[in-house]
Amino acid sequence: MNSKNWIKNPKYSPAAVFAFCKNELISSPIISAKWSITSVGIYKAYINGKSVTDTLLNPGYTVYDKRTQYQVFDVTDLLGVGEQKLRIEVADGWAVGTVSFAPNRNAYALNTAVNAELEITFSNGDIKTIVTDTSWQVFTTKTEFAEFYYGETINLLHTPKLLGNALFDYFAATFPIIEHEGEFVREQESLSPLSLIITPKGERVIDFGQNMAGYVEVKAKGKAGDRIVITHAEVLDNDGNFYNDNYRQATNRMTYILDGSDNCFKPSFSFQGFRYIRLDEYPFDEVDLEQFRAIVIHSDMRRIGYFSCGNDKINQLYHNALWGQKSNYIDIPTDCPQRDERLGWTGDAQVFCRTAALNFDVKRFFKKWLGDMRADQRDDGGVWGTIPARFSTDDFSKKVYITEPCAAWGDAATIIPWELYRAYGDTKILEENFEMMKRWVEFERSDGDEEFLWLGRIHTGDWLAVDAGEDEYIGATSTDFIATAFFYHSIDLLIRTGEVLGKDMSEYKNLKDNVYAAFRSYFMENGLPRPDRALTEKVSSGGEESKLSRDAGMTQTAIVLILHFGLYEEKEFKGLADKLIELLDLFDGRMSTGFVGTPYLLHVLTKIGRTDIAYKLLFEERNPSWLYSVTHGATTMWEHWNSIKEDGSFWSTDMNSFNHYAYGSVCDWLYGVAAGITVCEDGAGYRSFTWEPHPDRRLGHINCSLNTPCGEIIANWYYSGDVIHYEITVPSSSTAKITLPNGKLKILNGGSYRFATAAEKCSTKLI
Repeated sequence: MNSKNWIKNPKYSPAAVFAFCKNELISSPIISAKWSITSVGIYKAYINGKSVTDTLLNPGYTVYDKRTQYQVFDVTDLLGVGEQKLRIEVADGWAVGTVSFAPNRNAYALNTAVNAELEITFSNGDIKTIVTDTSWQVFTTKTEFAEFYYGETINLLHTPKLLGNALFDYFAATFPIIEHEGEFVREQESLSPLSLIITPKGERVIDFGQNMAGYVEVKAKGKAGDRIVITHAEVLDNDGNFYNDNYRQATNRMTYILDGSDNCFKPSFSFQGFRYIRLDEYPFDEVDLEQFRAIVIHSDMRRIGYFSCGNDKINQLYHNALWGQKSNYIDIPTDCPQRDERLGWTGDAQVFCRTAALNFDVKRFFKKWLGDMRADQRDDGGVWGTIPARFSTDDFSKKVYITEPCAAWGDAATIIPWELYRAYGDTKILEENFEMMKRWVEFERSDGDEEFLWLGRIHTGDWLAVDAGEDEYIGATSTDFIATAFFYHSIDLLIRTGEVLGKDMSEYKNLKDNVYAAFRSYFMENGLPRPDRALTEKVSSGGEESKLSRDAGMTQTAIVLILHFGLYEEKEFKGLADKLIELLDLFDGRMSTGFVGTPYLLHVLTKIGRTDIAYKLLFEERNPSWLYSVTHGATTMWEHWNSIKEDGSFWSTDMNSFNHYAYGSVCDWLYGVAAGITVCEDGAGYRSFTWEPHPDRRLGHINCSLNTPCGEIIANWYYSGDVIHYEITVPSSSTAKITLPNGKLKILNGGSYRFATAAEKCSTKLI
């Protein structure tokens, strides 16, 4: 595809959708035709009034000035003999529209543009190529307004106006174009309304019963000029009224203007995160729920993992994590799908990526996103907090990045490639990303005055941990402590990666040893974290340390990171384990961890032989806990442990998403410990895996399956009186190392097997 054939609207105006059109005469039969298309903005393409694809939001969200994707569609069946009408509609999308926390625009360009190449092969062997050039005409469209955050206005009474012939866009011609890498975004499911609600304020609200990402399809026949206006929300307030203050500036408003015939509306250039819609304008006295459907969209990932058990609340928790992933895997791994953000936060992505790779095949999804991470990596090796990183600015000549590199977020550069390799066994993932991983480690090494400690940078820390006090954003754990621990972890992952690729990693093994020694010398004494260096000096914006952290002298997250990353000596293991249990007891048997500590907490408890306490935390319903949101009606994961507080009030309006998947990372413990399936370190792609289930009567049973590159693993267990039955299916090309709770060990090759143990011999407390 020629990167020079970019054209633009001669009279561009922000947020409007324009159509680039050309009529072409075909005088003889064709045998094949393919249309390659890309845009600055997002596009939909048509031939003779028919859409060329069912995919959405093309060309996708990338670092446009470094890599803009193009798509190729087979359009043979849409072309015939005679005059053919080619049409490409383009909206602002991510490249030109509003993308950030503020109403600024133009992250990558000042205007939309399109580049297309239609190659037609005739029955006589001749080939004709039609490209975008100044012969194309530009028209207004019935979509008068389209913005991701603000919704769309579709006016069926609009008469398209010719704006003139297209102009060459020499700026867009500087954008390198690449073939489509990621998964296409498509419509996936259709949800019927659950109910019509008349709120205490008298508003008409439709409940679809599931928080989701997508849009509402509305069918209606009214008078020409009648308007349907709907807005979206995730929750109702404590009085039962429609509430979307947490959307911040994102209005998520759809406006439809009828033409008097049978109309069917849905957006083409935006999506919303919602469970409820409010009918702000609706020209009919009665609301026919049959005329409304919620259309779920997400990247077209293949479902590979399934988990269910005998406990309804845990099943709902798993459901919520699954829907959190579906809602936020829309071309990039976003933090949330509803407010004026929806950005590819690297920290959220890395803490969830193991769960993500268990639920769906995300290899291609992340291949594309990691490509953007490599493209956006700073010259000094730093990785931004969001990928793509650039946000808009009033001065387009300046490139604005408002998320700085920080620990646990930038470490996505090492963690995600390794987790994908574990899941799928494809060394190409490591080959593509090794240099990025290495450059990130070198950034950690050189940032600041200490080579072996990462000190002094402002970090996000243990985000939303509750140990820093009520309504604080950054947890009590020292950000320097977290940074150096993740520095060590990233070196470890880089070494493992290099060894898989056959590289000499002796330099980094020495670096790892030095960081280990420096961490222990600076942050630890007597086998435990030093209280003065495990905590931030001031852990509250009010300047007062929280009582929990002051009394403990350290945090749960600090202990968890030491134990999970291996920053201890064997003789210290028991003392660290005891201290973690003490800290949990101090917090009334609950966790106080945030985004950094929570993903590892249950795994660490299993590691120290206290799966009984891990289960206690799993079944906990008080705040903070995974089931707190479940018992409060959640259908997706929440951003905060208590996004809705016990008194029914909301955590905040400025940062309070009800569809934030990070805490759904608990599901990798459900797969890996409760169900017992864990890939072996030397068996990437499940060439070998361990099966060590940990039954608990409160779960009743587990049915779990995972479609791996080696075949399907099926792992079940269930209680029958005083006996626990186990069932495992091992793929023919895998080897399973089996450890039952009674200590029985077996090595199994492909086949299906059954075991049983007496329930009294099965204890989740192993020490």
